[in-house]
This record gives sequence, C-alpha cells and structure tokens, in this order.
Amino acid sequence: MADLFDTGDTAKEAPRPLADRLRPRKLSDLIGQSQVIGPDAPLTVMLEAGSLGSVIFWGPPGVGKTTIARLLADETDLHFVQISAIFSGVPELRKVFDAAKQRRKAGQGTLLFVDEIHRFNKAQQDGFLPHMEDGTILLVGATTENPSFELNAALLSRAQVLVLERLDLADLERLAQRAEVELGRTLPLDGPARENLLEMADGDGRALLNLVEQVMAWHVDKPLDSAALGQRLMKRAAQYDKSGDAHYNLISALHKSVRGSDPDAALYWFARMLDAGEDPRYLARRITRMAVEDIGLADPQAQAICLQSWETFERLGSPEGELAIAQALVYIALAPKSNAVYVAYKAARAAAKKTGSLVPPKHILNAPTKLMKDQGYGSGYAYDHDADDGFSGQDYFPETMGRTEFYAPVERGFERDLKKRVEYFAKLRTKRQT
Repeated sequence: MADLFDTGDTAKEAPRPLADRLRPRKLSDLIGQSQVIGPDAPLTVMLEAGSLGSVIFWGPPGVGKTTIARLLADETDLHFVQISAIFSGVPELRKVFDAAKQRRKAGQGTLLFVDEIHRFNKAQQDGFLPHMEDGTILLVGATTENPSFELNAALLSRAQVLVLERLDLADLERLAQRAEVELGRTLPLDGPARENLLEMADGDGRALLNLVEQVMAWHVDKPLDSAALGQRLMKRAAQYDKSGDAHYNLISALHKSVRGSDPDAALYWFARMLDAGEDPRYLARRITRMAVEDIGLADPQAQAICLQSWETFERLGSPEGELAIAQALVYIALAPKSNAVYVAYKAARAAAKKTGSLVPPKHILNAPTKLMKDQGYGSGYAYDHDADDGFSGQDYFPETMGRTEFYAPVERGFERDLKKRVEYFAKLRTKRQT
C-alpha cells in the first residue's frame, strides 16, 4: 500500500502525482514526527550509533510510515523490500526471506517493510522471528491498529514500537507551501478557505496533497471563500472504526470528560462520535453506565434521566432524538460525583469470591420444618419492626466472617444524607450489640 511519499517505477514521461513529486529525499526533509526523527529522538539516536533495530510504526494513514522506512534503508545502505500483509501470504514471505538470505551471503542487508502488519495472523507473525534474530532481515512494520492487541508479544519484544502522530495544522501548512512552490503558484483560496482545506485533510498529508492537486486544477478568476470551497469539495470522512482504537479512544475521552464534570468537552466528544457514524443507542447505553458508575447515589435522579433520554431517542428517532441524549449528558457531567457504590460493589464481589460457601448466621434463616427449628434456624432473630426505631442492630454476615464495611458514601450530593444514615445506624448497631 502506497504511503505519503512512496516511490515506484514509472515512465519518465508519465504524469507524476504531487505526493510522489514532493517525497522527501532525506529524513531531515520529512514534515512532522519530530518525536521519532528529531534531535535525541529514538531513530536519530539509533542511526547516529549505527545500531538501527527492528521497529514497528504505529500511526494513522498519511503520516509518512512508508517514507521513513524507505529513507532508513537509504541511510543504512540496506536493500529495501516492501510488502503488504493484505496481499502477501506464506509463499510470498518465503520468497522474501530466501532472497534476503542470498543477499546477506553477498554482504547486503535487507530492510523489510511490512505495511498493515497487523493483518498477518499470529502464526505468520511468528514466521518473522528467526529471520529477525539471525540478522537476515531488519523488520520495519507499519500498523494503524494498537500493536498491544494486534501483534504477538514475541514480535513486540524484538522490535521497538514508535508512535507516529497525525500532522497538525502547522505541519499541513508547511506541506501546502511546498506544494505551491512545486506547482509555481498559490492556492486560489482566501485565508479561511485555506484553513478549511487543511482541516479537511484531517491530519493526513497524502490526503492534503490530493486535495491541493484538485484545487489547483480549478480555473477560477478570484480566490474562493469557504462556502465556495465547501460546494466543490466534500469534507473527508473522519478516521473512525467502530471496533478499533478510534472508537475506544473517543468513548474513553467522553467518559472521562463526564467524570471530570466538563459538559463542554463531553458534548464535543459526543458530537465527534455521532459525526463519525456511531450508533446513538450505543452512546445512550454508555452514558447510562456513566451515571451508574460515576454518579451513583450522589444523584439518584441521574440514572433515571439517562434512561428517559434513551427512551425519548427511541420514540423520536434520529436526528431529533440525539438532543435528548445530549441533555442527559450535560446533566450527568454537572451532577455530583460518587463511585462509592461502585467501589463497594467490587469489594463485596471480591469478598464473596474469597469467602466461598460460608452460610448465613442461623438466626436469619427460615425454619419451615421441625428439624430445622431443632437445628437453631431462626432462633434469636429480632424482627426490626418490633423495635421502637425500626432497627434491631443484628449482624447479618456469616458468623466466621464478621461484619465488613463496603459502602463509604461521600460528602457530595444526596450521598451526604446517606452518609448521615450510615453513621446513625452504625452508632445504633454498636449500642445494641454492647
């Protein structure tokens, strides 16, 4: 799969895409990615030390993964071989490894660049290991997916993962300026329209150059404004996979914005997910979960409001129903927060798993038969309603376990009142049991 400045054998007279014409000739020409190729960055340090090792580039499309791999081969005098996991299988890999072995015997090393490496299954990934270990190949892999989930631990242990980032607007502006120099004229856009064009690329350098090439082909008498640009160009779809990293990153951002009581950020991530095509029902379910986990009894109404918004969406449908979910989102973002019940629930589950099959104390067991009564079932049980204050203070935990406190309400929202009740019953319990 071609990357931002990927090269290929083309006839000299054939027209060359702008991205191909602007491909960097050396690493210092690359725009962005200073975290991996800047001063004291990992690749710079490895090259200066003459000890380039296998690496995995993890990042979005169009940020230079193939370009850097090719330039690394040039910097180290390694033979560059590129394959894609989409189109390659075991037979192709064998041919690549056999050729690399012959090349090595002749004194030439091989840098094998594997695009979309996460698409190889675990067994195929294992096939790289012996050739990496004996020096037959230096592996440079590229993936848009999280290597922690998609790549073998054995492969990751033999390669350094380097994260490549989407290009920011300043990087994209530099790239657009290079394109203008190459083409010998400026983009026929006014200031706001130019900025909109950069935003349309969504951090993808290759996409920007393709957009620039389209705009430069237009015959216009005066610079276009944003409205005219929008009529001529469709906004690039946001990078989003409902089962991939973008999905989990954005829902994590939404959840943490709610937990952090920031309704503006919460609305932003909510809108981002909707614009990317996320199912509003999924968002309604997750927002309800946030109310249960992060608000709990600090505001018991929060859960009901989330459920009502979910029901409203089902009745109104899209796009009107999303507003109801947004209202619930703002409500829970501003609600008092408490995870006291969530923490208590997890602690109770852990205690239940640890204590196994401990039976309840006999005084709270029913005794429907004479045998059970003879065994002491129900003996000594105090009926709470018979007490003046409706509270007997008895112990309901297994006798060998002893009383354990799981729930510790916070001093926020409605739990402030619940905390008073907990303390009240604790005092009464101590008094009744002495």
